[in-house]
Amino acid sequence: MPTLTRAEAATRASLVDVESYHVDLDLTGTGDTFRARTVARFRARPGASTFCEFEPAAITSITLNGQPVPHTAVTGGRLALTGLAEVNELVTDATMAYSNNGEGLHRYTDPADGSVYLYQHLFINNGGRVLPCFDQPDLKASFRVSVTAPADWTVATNGQLVSRDGGRWEFAATERISTYLASLIAGPWHVRTDEHDGIPLALYIRATLAEQLDAQAPEIFEITKQCLDRFHEMFEIRYPFGHYQQAFAPEFNFGAMEYPGLIVLRDEFVPRSTITETEREHRAGVIAHEMAHQWFGDLVTMAWWDDLWLNESFAEYLGSRVAAEATRFTGTWTTFAIHRKAWGLRADQRPSTHPVAPSEVADTDEALMNFDGISYAKGASVLKQLVAWLGDDAFLAGVNAHFKTHAYGNATLADLLSALSKASGRDLSGWAELWLRRAQVNTLQLEARRDGDVYAEVALVQTAPEDFPTLRPHRIGIGLYDHAGGAVTRRELIETEIEATGRTVLPGLAGARAADLVLVNDGDLAYGKIRLDDDSSAAVPLLLPLLTDSLARAVIWASVLDAVVDGERPVAELVTLVLTALPAETETVIVEDVLRATRGLVDRYATAETRPAALDLVAQAADRLVASSEPGSSRQLVAARGLIGATLDTARLRAWLTGAAVPPGLVVDADLRWLILYRLTVLGAAGVDAIEAELAGDRTASGEQWAARCRASLPDPAAKEAAWAAVVGDASLSNRLVELTAGGFWQPEQRELLEPYVSRYFAEMPGMMRIRSGMSAEKTALAAYPTVMVSARTRELAAELLARPDLHPMLRRVVLDNDDDMRRALASS
Repeated sequence: MPTLTRAEAATRASLVDVESYHVDLDLTGTGDTFRARTVARFRARPGASTFCEFEPAAITSITLNGQPVPHTAVTGGRLALTGLAEVNELVTDATMAYSNNGEGLHRYTDPADGSVYLYQHLFINNGGRVLPCFDQPDLKASFRVSVTAPADWTVATNGQLVSRDGGRWEFAATERISTYLASLIAGPWHVRTDEHDGIPLALYIRATLAEQLDAQAPEIFEITKQCLDRFHEMFEIRYPFGHYQQAFAPEFNFGAMEYPGLIVLRDEFVPRSTITETEREHRAGVIAHEMAHQWFGDLVTMAWWDDLWLNESFAEYLGSRVAAEATRFTGTWTTFAIHRKAWGLRADQRPSTHPVAPSEVADTDEALMNFDGISYAKGASVLKQLVAWLGDDAFLAGVNAHFKTHAYGNATLADLLSALSKASGRDLSGWAELWLRRAQVNTLQLEARRDGDVYAEVALVQTAPEDFPTLRPHRIGIGLYDHAGGAVTRRELIETEIEATGRTVLPGLAGARAADLVLVNDGDLAYGKIRLDDDSSAAVPLLLPLLTDSLARAVIWASVLDAVVDGERPVAELVTLVLTALPAETETVIVEDVLRATRGLVDRYATAETRPAALDLVAQAADRLVASSEPGSSRQLVAARGLIGATLDTARLRAWLTGAAVPPGLVVDADLRWLILYRLTVLGAAGVDAIEAELAGDRTASGEQWAARCRASLPDPAAKEAAWAAVVGDASLSNRLVELTAGGFWQPEQRELLEPYVSRYFAEMPGMMRIRSGMSAEKTALAAYPTVMVSARTRELAAELLARPDLHPMLRRVVLDNDDDMRRALASS
């Protein structure tokens, strides 16, 4: 797919104003292609020349204003348009190619029943894979879609259905939307429908997951309705796109995508196996996130990708907020603190860091790479603090004014800041410069000087990296906790604003009785790296299990994990804390995230000599959690998953596969069976025969994906060679299968076997980038990185690859960031 530069987009926008696209698709053919006839109507500067994106497999005809256009006008994924009139009509009839990488029109065959499913994903610059279009966010147009499909298929688009005659589907024209938001699904989908407040609702899923959707649809519909009601309370413009449909699609690259009227989500959001409360909460947050996009991104769209934060930061913030306010999942801010914010903090400290709202995004390749923890989690954290500073009434007044001014159009950072400034009476230019235009993160650490049992002085010290010496104002909570009678209580919460300075003395604490624990950022309002004072850090092992506020515990755990990442605390200290404190944890998401993060740190930070003992402590902690959990609870299941991933007790794992000695209430269903088998293959305790036997009983999409991951994890030279060949050279392998193959390849237990593949990664990954594209290529390069091969030699090879001037920018970023992670791991040892 061609890369569009910002300069090209600006020039084209000055020449062209698009009115509409009528897309007529014929999906009844066999093979790897489909037929597309498109009529595009647009205005232009008379006599001007420009181009549109167009990537046909074969061309039947092209006409512009009734005159034939030579097929040679299409080259490099672009159709050259010359001699334009004031009013133009471009008509193309072409054969287009299906994809298997989640881009364009993705074609998927369900291995369970052989049914074919299609979904359209034009993001970020894939519009030309389906139709000729002016593929940039500020050239909005109305889309009208017609589809000819097999008679037993169901088709849905952004627009509402007008008529159906057998396999012929006609849809109404949409409001003006950006090209990347045009959506379509087709196939023998299982459908559930409902209605709320005059809005038609629908859910779609593969037929082989119909039973799972039927069981979970009441909860999904309930959350959808609750979120709609809350957004209607907040926003003066009601949901603006007619029907509200949600399709759970196979092999979807994103978690979900906010197509107006037809949201597409990964079908993993409707699990076939036991679903935990954490997974239910995550699904609710994603539903709220994508719904927020109907206003932030769809109704009002960024003019160019440098304002991506107007989409993702707002949706991330509102996803957590609305889920907490409108649904039964009131603890979403705890999840945000332990999981999402940690993602943002890590991304913000890597070499690839960038501002939340960069002043320049040169092209669509760079834009795609900015879909990261900064644009999502850091931006949401910044917004949470901004709302607290402005006040909710002023914030919502500004947002609603922004919507009214720019509805169905495009807007910029300046537009939104102007609306918020007017509504609040505050000048936000200084705030935006420090928080949105500058990269990296500050560290906030408490200094508490005591005079006996009272404080002589308490100050908050703010520091910044040498290369990014920006200090910022923060709104922050300081919690004072006392330990008495086997309980920990919060004596006082001090909420204060600190200026952009290096040291701020906290008023009112001089002369106060010293607390047993002083929690910086209590309430998790500030965005920063949090460090406790020495006395509080020493008290954490004893007091952490006694804290009743899950958000406070999440803030402490996040701080501890981050300190280990930075090499300030040894991984041995972390696993000891996990063993002593985590078994008392009641919040499922904290259990899950701490076990996952600790396992990753043990794999990368522990030495070959210390890793077995560290891993054993993690397994012991998970085992204690399993034993202390209510049978059948989500806590029991996430603890069991953590135990399976850490244990070396292969006899116990084999017993669980046969149903022996399974903890009461723990259901060893299809996916848990695969997780157990995966661990056994990693440890060399199960082989190809066991994988094929399990797959024979689970000929489903999930079964195929698990089998691919297990095969790649086998400690066998032939298996490793086959897996590596698939990752770097098999373009026929679908996006999900190649990612899972890469994800199963590198195992810390197999370092000696894997050593030759370290150099092969750096030699062969550039070739992989030539046969894959977009997010599929980036995810594959990331999953295949030798993260567990922590050594100076790995870093030397990375440096050699990074020195190549022709290195693909996505691969450069993957290598640069992973190499920096390895630098930290080596420095900590």
